[in-house]
Amino acid sequence: MGQITVEKNVGGIEGLCVITPTVHGDNRGYFMETYSQRDMEEAGIHIDFVQDNQSCSTKGVLRGLHFQKQFPQTKLVRAIKGSVFDVAVDLRKGSKTYSKWYGVELTEENKKQFLIPKGFAHGFLVLSDVAEFCYKCDDFWHPNDEGGLAWNDPEIGIVWPELTGKYHGSASAEGYALKDGTKLNLSEKDQKWVGLKDTFQF
Repeated sequence: MGQITVEKNVGGIEGLCVITPTVHGDNRGYFMETYSQRDMEEAGIHIDFVQDNQSCSTKGVLRGLHFQKQFPQTKLVRAIKGSVFDVAVDLRKGSKTYSKWYGVELTEENKKQFLIPKGFAHGFLVLSDVAEFCYKCDDFWHPNDEGGLAWNDPEIGIVWPELTGKYHGSASAEGYALKDGTKLNLSEKDQKWVGLKDTFQF
């Protein structure tokens, strides 16, 4: 009997899936299978994952939007502590939903997982005081292969929850904050990415 529920093609974007595991709980706590190749294949998802990654971030941190240029990765992401708003943007050439985005809140409480196929940009915003985030990849990390897009590109139009501020023509975090006053926190690199039309020439 499968231990997951899979919502396929979320947001009308082919390949994006939100996966909810079955949680077995009692007064001692809970148990769940965080990944089962058998259950995934029964759901029609055939992926060979080769690497697990984990990060820890504080409230207001936004990581992204990142993609791999020559060695694209399928990712299965989840929050094991705290809460993040996780976003995928379709960058697949010729896709009917090219440039369309979808976001889902991943929390330690809902235990949802987000399956992001090859050909997407990915990023997340931390909504809790601290968030621990982990993900599986179907290819290894390759140095100097990372590309990126401006997290606030108006052409994509991502609506980040709890975030206030006004777009001033760049990916700079300046002037942006969560509603509780926590300033948006991006890496220097992520503040230098440009928009979709300046990144891709189709």
